[in-house]
Amino acid sequence: MTAVASIDARTGKAGEEVGSETSPADIAQITAGAAAAAPWLAAQGRSGRARLLNALADALEAGRPEIVETADRETALGTARLNGELTRTCFQLRFMGEVAQEGSYLAASIEHAGPTGMGPRPDLRLINIPIGPVAVFGASNFPLAFSVPGGDTASALAAGCPVIVKGHTSHARTSVLVADIFRTTLTELDAPEGVFALVFGRDAGTALVRDPRVAAVGFTGSVAGGRALFDAASSRPEPIPFYGELGSVNPLVVTAAAAAARAEEIGAGIAGSMTAGTGQFCTKPGLFLLPSSASGDRVAEGVVSALEQVPPGYLLNEGILAAFRRGSSEAAGLPAVKVLFRRQETDSSRPTVGPNIGRQVEPVLIEVSAADLAAHTEVLTEECFGPFGIVIRYGSADELNQVLAAFPPALTGTLHTSGAEDPELPEAVRALEQRSGRIVFNGYPTGVAVSWSMHHGGQYPAATTAATSVGAGSIQRWVRPLSFQDAPAEVLPPESRDETVPGLPRRIDGKLQIG
Repeated sequence: MTAVASIDARTGKAGEEVGSETSPADIAQITAGAAAAAPWLAAQGRSGRARLLNALADALEAGRPEIVETADRETALGTARLNGELTRTCFQLRFMGEVAQEGSYLAASIEHAGPTGMGPRPDLRLINIPIGPVAVFGASNFPLAFSVPGGDTASALAAGCPVIVKGHTSHARTSVLVADIFRTTLTELDAPEGVFALVFGRDAGTALVRDPRVAAVGFTGSVAGGRALFDAASSRPEPIPFYGELGSVNPLVVTAAAAAARAEEIGAGIAGSMTAGTGQFCTKPGLFLLPSSASGDRVAEGVVSALEQVPPGYLLNEGILAAFRRGSSEAAGLPAVKVLFRRQETDSSRPTVGPNIGRQVEPVLIEVSAADLAAHTEVLTEECFGPFGIVIRYGSADELNQVLAAFPPALTGTLHTSGAEDPELPEAVRALEQRSGRIVFNGYPTGVAVSWSMHHGGQYPAATTAATSVGAGSIQRWVRPLSFQDAPAEVLPPESRDETVPGLPRRIDGKLQIG
């Protein structure tokens, strides 16, 4: 069996072995355990699952020092960022418990038997039930919030679905540490072993997607990897839902009025958002559409000025490092491209850093005209994961639409405007609505709130479905509707019986009621 080692992100050196890749035989045993555990998890009810999620959050909080130290060694994201991510992860677990307890995700509906304009209607009870065991693929760039204890895990457990996580080797020791904390906590709650499991290995991931006991998949990662697994999920004898968050070149549009009012401020904000986490956010803005004007020039100059102050950073693993260097160099080397910012190895003012020295990288910002973009769309419209951005000038709404249409749909679209009287506002909003899962006004997209109103998704290739992977709506991925007709009360879920359920939204004989 192939060993799985912990890798130091700053040195690239392998450390301790934390386990081994999971064999297909082990996958079959693990998925069988998950299927066997599903009735126990469903039977805990909404309140029981909320208590479970709160207990998992408490256990992570108790392990904070070791978790953050381990994650920092494996990702080089820094303890401040990782402490914040752990706080978000614990909040997310508790929040999804609240979503489960609130219960509107059940879409519970009761229609008593009676006459209608179409004749007699039987007694009907509709409710969403857990879909079954869920496979979750952890992301490289968020070792906590989108990995073993992340949003997919939290929402699936909240829905009543056992979870099998395919851990990411970029943070293998962190994954094992968190999984051990989860297993210990679940054992203390008398949960069967199959409620949660961690596996490693590419073949194990493929086996999970193909296993007949796995009912759905949550994935965060590359377009290539996600598409391969999506195809595997779709080509099963019984296809299953595949909820993938893939690649995204997120546009940021600055109107002429906004540029005239606060060019330097916007430029500094763009630089900060583009380089946050060394540019390793799925919501990183990577396409900057600036007006063809003197104020647009000032925005671009503001970005460059702010990038001058950005220190070099580490990327998460060798694959991402190689892809960034290859992609940014290819884009910067195109004949039609103007390089706005790229420190060279020979920069005498910073002799120890540069895009090709050691394992650190620095930002790369290029500019291309809207006219020249068409000749290089294959290179320039593909996501370059890391601190890379493209500036394109536009002179009219038509030119703005033309540029946006050349790029695939994205997770986010950002618009900097002068307000309601900005003449460009309506057309820019319409353009971004067609290509975005979330539109950010006068802000920056590298931050995703865990809330009832958040949507984190988009059209392909940003995502494989219209579902959200963050927020209350994420629980909807792991349930399916079931209608009971003329059923004895004894076999109905508690939420589908005639007795009042305090606080639960239900539609009864066509009228929405609470409790």
